[in-house]
Amino acid sequence: MQRAEFIVGPEVAGERLDRFLAAAAPALSRSRLQDLIAAGQVLRNGAAAKASARLQAGDRIFLEEPPARPTETRPEAIALSILHEDPDLIVIDKPAGLVVHPAAGHWDGTVVNALLHHCHDLSGIGGEQRPGIVHRLDKDTSGCLVVAKNDFTHERLAAQFAGREVTKIYLALAAGKFARLSGTIDAAIARHPVQRKKMTVVSGERGRPSRTSWRVLREIGAATLVECTLHTGRTHQIRVHLKHLGHPILGDEVYGKLAGYPRQMLHAWQLGFTHPRSGVARRFVSPIPPDFVEAGVLPILP
Repeated sequence: MQRAEFIVGPEVAGERLDRFLAAAAPALSRSRLQDLIAAGQVLRNGAAAKASARLQAGDRIFLEEPPARPTETRPEAIALSILHEDPDLIVIDKPAGLVVHPAAGHWDGTVVNALLHHCHDLSGIGGEQRPGIVHRLDKDTSGCLVVAKNDFTHERLAAQFAGREVTKIYLALAAGKFARLSGTIDAAIARHPVQRKKMTVVSGERGRPSRTSWRVLREIGAATLVECTLHTGRTHQIRVHLKHLGHPILGDEVYGKLAGYPRQMLHAWQLGFTHPRSGVARRFVSPIPPDFVEAGVLPILP
């Protein structure tokens, strides 16, 4: 069992239990925390509490996570393009079309299936032995993905992602020409009220704060190659923010429905973090994928 105890300080009084734990225990995903709360593994002052419970200063929160269950995911001999590997982590160049983690409709042929064949020592944080997944990319997004091989690395990488200490730079081929050469969009994102598979920009406190900086690299006909830097890591963040600006990503069937491209033209170009074991700052760059090259994005301006 993994156990942790937290004392609620006055600065977070009134916060929801699930949001408090998301900040206090960044190694655990929000979905994992929700599962633990629902299972009664989180106690507030000795009693089980709901995820929506509003906390008071001085509350004692006790969290107990059961040991990771054996994974039911099958190892599969799927080729991986590896940018870096050491005893603690592996950074891969994920191709478009490859799902990261098994889920309904995609139980096989995922990054995790491939990693279970390639590695024998992924982390067990998240309720399942050896998944190793610290962050995710959409199925049709290509580029840099880091995976933890042990719990030590997973916890510290997750804390860096939660603390916004990770550099995440993407390339996006967006529709239209931008009126300005650069900018930053601060716009909260939440689940779409009707179309539940979509996210949308919302006002007020209904969504989670989301911030993306963008910079025009070059115009390609009626499209624009944009460099996007993520300051937060919300679901579909770049896709939603560019759509909100009036420049949906080409090939994005969910937010743009712009035909003529094999997939949504979004690429996780650069990923930077501090190596949990050595403390050395590392930065990895994913090569420009062939479909971006065919679209005429080269050369990329500095």
